[in-house]
Parts: sequence; structure tokens; C-alpha cells
Amino acid sequence: MGAWLRGKRACLRSKRGVVMVESGVTMLRCGRVLGQRVAGGGRPPWGGHGGTPRQEGCPSRALRTAAPRGADFLRELGQTLGRMGQTLRDQVPAAGSAWGGWLPPGIHPDPRPPDEADVVVVGGGVVGWSVAYWLKVLEGRFRRHGMKVLVVERDPTYSRASTVLSVGGIRQQFSLPENIQMSRFSASFLRDINEHLGVPNEPPIDIQFQPSGYLFLASPEDAAKLEATVQLQREEGAQVALLSPTQLKEKFPWINTEDVAVASYGLEDEGWFDPWTLLNAFRRKATSLGVHNCRGEVRAFVTTADDPTPVAAESARIKYVHIYMPDSLEYQPVACSIVVNAAGAWAGKLLEADGLPRKLCQPPLPIQPRKRYVFCWHCPDGPGLSCPFLVDTSGAYFRREGIAGNYLGGMSPPEEEEPDPSDLSVDHDYFQEQLWPRLARRVPSFESLRVRGSWAGYYDCNTFDHNGVLGPHPRLENLFLAAGFSGHGLQHSPAAGRAVAELVIRGRFESLDLRRLGWARLEDGEPLREAGVV
Repeated sequence: MGAWLRGKRACLRSKRGVVMVESGVTMLRCGRVLGQRVAGGGRPPWGGHGGTPRQEGCPSRALRTAAPRGADFLRELGQTLGRMGQTLRDQVPAAGSAWGGWLPPGIHPDPRPPDEADVVVVGGGVVGWSVAYWLKVLEGRFRRHGMKVLVVERDPTYSRASTVLSVGGIRQQFSLPENIQMSRFSASFLRDINEHLGVPNEPPIDIQFQPSGYLFLASPEDAAKLEATVQLQREEGAQVALLSPTQLKEKFPWINTEDVAVASYGLEDEGWFDPWTLLNAFRRKATSLGVHNCRGEVRAFVTTADDPTPVAAESARIKYVHIYMPDSLEYQPVACSIVVNAAGAWAGKLLEADGLPRKLCQPPLPIQPRKRYVFCWHCPDGPGLSCPFLVDTSGAYFRREGIAGNYLGGMSPPEEEEPDPSDLSVDHDYFQEQLWPRLARRVPSFESLRVRGSWAGYYDCNTFDHNGVLGPHPRLENLFLAAGFSGHGLQHSPAAGRAVAELVIRGRFESLDLRRLGWARLEDGEPLREAGVV
């Protein structure tokens, strides 16, 4: 065995030979660590109970080979405690502010952007980190550190992020085949999440999944449409049941079935989970695979259209992204080969940034932020543990939150009544005047509910057809899009990230055929309507 020693030049002689110890580090071979018994059970060759041998011509300074004692021990103990205290301070928000200087574990306080990257992912939400993760996975285990992937996020506290402000639902009940397929892919991914996103020497991932089917109620006018949608869902492999009003009342006796003609109820792979845990899991795994991240905002680009002699006027390539530092006019130009627009609700605004040729960005990307309220209330006589994720005929929705009689829900307003998205303030009159009457009509026990809290978040609303835009830009050759999911980006993030990574690395969709969700439908003016937007 050998023990590592540090010290100045010394000459040690023993029965096993001569070892030279220089300034630096070398290995002393003497059977066992200095100060311990040798293999034969006797004392070290120089006698005594350990310590440092003294040889003629050797310096008198002792080589420390055991735990420090006395003043040295106390000094190192103090340093260790100081580091522990600093770690705790880094993890706890500063007093007197909502977030203080706190950042999620694993995020450097202010990592500077590199000078270059192979792929720049703009947007560090769950979709952006999913893209980054799948890029490294598909790159191959033997080339894991070959592709340099950079994720740029302007708010690493995620205090205004759509991901962590959502209600965390996942469902199979969509009206578009592509959305159903992505939900099935994501459900399988989440079921085996530790096989995909587990990191060695870290605790297992628990996304706190609550299995409970979505329950869609349809009025007589919409009954035929819902039945046709369920038939499509079954053809795609989803397990969904149709319930008559009588069956609905038998299964959920607390529901008022007036004006309900039929209902659809998911039997598997539906429910809700913790969005923050999934985001962190993607981020930690991607970081462990070598993905870089930085805090900043992409506000400008440099393209080949700016070259003195552009190659082609009908297209261009992005050469640099300009990442602006927080609270500063300073920016870092980052050379890149690929850019992925995963900026969520601000994906449309990103394509209006300086440096992008306006004529090449037409038609504009129809993705805008839409503010949505979420309210939490308590009702001890409410539906209880049997409560599904209910979507009413009026558009109001709610689900159980925990097991103590708490519920949360909301409702999307009509287009003409969209609230101002400039901030995340909550209009409490909206609950009193719009949401509560609908809830109490469907669930009579909700007449006695008591509101306990509320928040607002953003939908990255694709105003064209309420579906995500996935794939390459038609005229910006190295720009890929992954945004516009209009409220179902969280649940589709595993599938969407994989799809974009396949396009970047292999040039085609492989796991799922999502070509219809590309840019072409925007140019052709042919929307793919999704009827199941909540």
C-alpha cells in the first residue's frame, strides 16, 4: 500500500528501499501508512509508535502523515465549519427579499458565457433543458463531451417561468394525433424517469406523481365531437372511457350532471406532478453530461446577411448570438453553429431581435405571452380523494391538491378579455365573478369554499392554432424552434426535446413523426386546431 505525502526534499531509508520526497507529492512505500503497523505486525522500521523517521543528512522538519492535531486541527475544523456555513447561506434566500441572492443548487452565481458553442439553446425552461439533455444523449456515449451545448436563461430563479407556475398536469386526451403521441411518449419517460435522468450519487428522483384521470364534460352541442375525439385517442393507444350522465353520477356522486350529455375519463397515464422537480431533474442530468449554462438574455444576432457579399438573399445563417449580462449593457458575442429557440412565451419576440433580417422572418412567429390565474381554495366537504382533474363544459377546471380538502383551478378567459401580461398580478375579482359561480354550479359543495391563495403564470400561446411549433426555420438555416405549446409544454417536454434533438443531430424525426407541427403550416395558412386546450 502507499500513502501520499507532501513536504520538502527528504531521503527515507527503510528495509523496502529508498524513497525521495520532493516539493510536491510522491508516494512512500513502506508496507502501510506511516504511523501504522506494517504487514508483519511489528513497528515501523525506525521504531517507536509512528511519526517521522530521522536519517542522516535528512532535514529535521517532520512530514505529517496522520490527522492534524492541536492548533492545526482547530484551524482546519474552523475552515470546514466556515465552508459549511457558506454552503447553507448559498442555499437559503436572503432575509428581507423574496428570493435574495438564492439560485437553484448546481447553478453558478454568475457563469459567464463562453466565446463559442456548437448549439445555443435560448430559454432554460423545461423544454430548453430537455432539448439540451437529448442532444447529449443522442450524441453518443463515446462523444459525450464533443458537442458543446449552452443553455441561456435570463432568470435562473424561475420566479416568472411558465414551467414552475403551471399546475403540472399530464393527459392523453387531445384531439390531435401528434399531441396524443407526445403525451404517450412523455408518460413512458416519466414512468422510468430515474433510468433517464438519474444522476450517480444523488437521491432518486420523485416527481410526486398523483395518478388521476382527466374528466372532460361535454354539453349536448359538443357531445358528438367529444365522442369522435375519444375514438381517435383509442386508435392512438390511449385508455379513455366514455361515461353517460348516469354512469358519471354513479362514479362521482358529488357532480351536478345537469346539461352534461357525455364525459370522457382517462384510465391511465394521466394525473399531475411537481413541475419544479422535473425541471431540476432535466437540468441536473444535462449538466452532468457536460451541458453549459449561463445567465443572460439574447437580444441580438449576427447573420450571414450582414456579410459584405451574402451567399443567398433568400436565406441566412446565424453566426453569433449576443448574450446581454444581467442589469448591464455589456454583452458577450457567442459564435455558434445551431440556435434553438425555446424561449417559451417570448419565442415570438426573440425572432424580432436586432440583427435578424426582417424579410427572412416572415410570417412572424405567432407566439405571445398569455397570463393565466391559478387559485387555491379549501373546502372540507369537497370531492375528496376521488377528485379527478375535471374540465367543465364552461372551460373552468380544478383538481385536488394534497389530501386535506384543498383544491386548485382556473379558467382561460375569452380572447377579447385577455388580461394584461406585462406583470403577474392576480385579479381576485375574476375568481369571485367568473370562476366561483361555475365551480359551485358543477360541484354544489364548492359554494362554501374559502380561497387560500393564488398566483399567475404565462402560457406560450400560439395564437394561430394553439399547438407547438417544432422544427427548422424555413429561411434561417441553422435556427430550430421548440415553443408555442399553449399550456401543454410541460407535459410534452420530454417528447418535444427529443424531437428537436433528432432534427439537429440526425436531420429527421425518428421517435415520432411531428412534421405537421413544423413552420410550413404557418406559411400555408393551414392551422392544426387542438380542441383540448385547457
